[in-house]
Amino acid sequence: MNKNIKPESSIHLMDKLIGLIEAIPHSDRLLVRIAFFLFIGTTVWLILSINQNHSEITPTSGGSFIEGVVGTPRFVNPALAFTRADQDITALIYSGLLKIGEDGVLKNDLAENISISEDGRTYIVTLRKDVTFHDGTPLTARDVAFTIHLIQDPDLKSPLRGNWSDVTVEEVSEYELHIKLEEVYTPFIENFTLGIMPAHAWSNLPIEQLPFSQLNTEPIGSGPFSVTAARRSTSGVIEHYTLTAFHDNGTTPKIDTVGLAFYQNEEQLLTALGEHKIDATAYVSSEHISQVAALGYQTVEQSLPRVFAIFFNQNRSAALRDTAVRNALTAAINRDVLIENALQGHGVPISTPTILGSSTLESTGSIANEATSSESERAVAILKAGNWTKNDLGLWEKKIDKELVALTVTLKTSNSPFFANLVDSITKQWEAIGVQVTVEQFEQTGLVQSVIRPRDFEALLFGLDMSRSHDLYPFWHSSQQDDPGLNIAQYANVEVDKLLEKARTEPYGVGRIELLHSASDIIVKEQPAIFLFQPTFTYVIAEDMFIAEMKELGRPTDRFSNIALWYTENDSLWTIFRKNNSEE
Repeated sequence: MNKNIKPESSIHLMDKLIGLIEAIPHSDRLLVRIAFFLFIGTTVWLILSINQNHSEITPTSGGSFIEGVVGTPRFVNPALAFTRADQDITALIYSGLLKIGEDGVLKNDLAENISISEDGRTYIVTLRKDVTFHDGTPLTARDVAFTIHLIQDPDLKSPLRGNWSDVTVEEVSEYELHIKLEEVYTPFIENFTLGIMPAHAWSNLPIEQLPFSQLNTEPIGSGPFSVTAARRSTSGVIEHYTLTAFHDNGTTPKIDTVGLAFYQNEEQLLTALGEHKIDATAYVSSEHISQVAALGYQTVEQSLPRVFAIFFNQNRSAALRDTAVRNALTAAINRDVLIENALQGHGVPISTPTILGSSTLESTGSIANEATSSESERAVAILKAGNWTKNDLGLWEKKIDKELVALTVTLKTSNSPFFANLVDSITKQWEAIGVQVTVEQFEQTGLVQSVIRPRDFEALLFGLDMSRSHDLYPFWHSSQQDDPGLNIAQYANVEVDKLLEKARTEPYGVGRIELLHSASDIIVKEQPAIFLFQPTFTYVIAEDMFIAEMKELGRPTDRFSNIALWYTENDSLWTIFRKNNSEE
């Protein structure tokens, strides 16, 4: 700054300018004043426009947010995490060989490189050498091998054991290992997002003591955040975690601190949201989303790879073995009504077992939606064409194998409020075409043990978790008809079997998608189930929060895959300066 220029000089110039205006004749003074203020206004507008056009909102480091979680942390441990609460915290504390990128594609995390042998059965993993655990210990191949072997131990009873069965691990060097499969299985690579545990902290514990270790609630990982504080209730239950950004794994988060507040139920969580005690949560049920949005929160939605369907057990019902009946029951369903009643609109209608490559309702054969007739009219027409007639009681009946069979359906499902709303809508739609429906609802454990495992049902309303691999084999291959297989409709088709077997060995890409769609088309044509909808996952966040785009999530926990990119603090920076900063 020129020291010869006095600060008062700009004020004197303004006084002189106003004096000149005052010296102008009264007849012209108004026009000059208008022109003067128009000039000032235009200049301000021009400056603001230039600033808006040449500046960008740029995330800055710092800030914090509090995540609301329903549940109590018990196993913050990749090998034992089962509840959503445990899985959420584990995702923040631990990191895997791979992670889901912003585009939904797997990318390196702890791994520097992963290559696959020509026969497709061996994964050659090279680890990064710059990664440490939160306690400063280097992460090596020993830790990866330890984690996998731990999960494989039958005495631990890890929920992930099935993902790693028939897998061997060989430590080649400190930072290289080979992971070998007995058979080629393309979707196996999805398992590489597994969080890696520190062998030096866990290996000395007897397997029977591992579930009771303090490390389950005071974890040591290598993920984007580390636990720096834990607040417990008088009974010792953790009520709040404070997590701090970890700076030694190469991907320092922009957010400095994450708080995790734990609540016993959704009611307590909704109260905390109403009082703005928390900034984000993934635990708001669909019926309360609009209520929360009205409180000033953003909602971000992403579909999940889950398929809700009504599965038929044709071995238990002569009526359901009839193709016309299965087609009519399908035609009678209005999926949009189901989604509105059970999910308040937070779902995507589907008509096929695969949701890979499409998230919209595809019309196929007899289940196509026709604008010229209602669902019930089409369903009735299908029954009549199939030689079903109504008796004096108004029930449909038909002679099958010389026996008169009445069209009745016993529908079994869970007794949760979600399924209660869903089954009520389905029942009304089937009864509208004259089908007698009996509903039986069970606690979740009872449903699995008494209904699904022994295949004791005529019709079952249930949801299947397809995972990110979209592998149809576990659900529709004939080898999976009996428990513990998941082919609960006991479906068998030789051509479908061949397609699903080939899809398991086909690399990710168009070829694999075509195989899965070909199998799907055959399944839909034979109607062993009615495919209803794919639910969407809703994440509630504060208005000033920015999160990375969520794509191809396998489960709600996957929202944290790119948390290093999230921010709550930002600044407006001219593009030219942003480029200069980037170059530096």
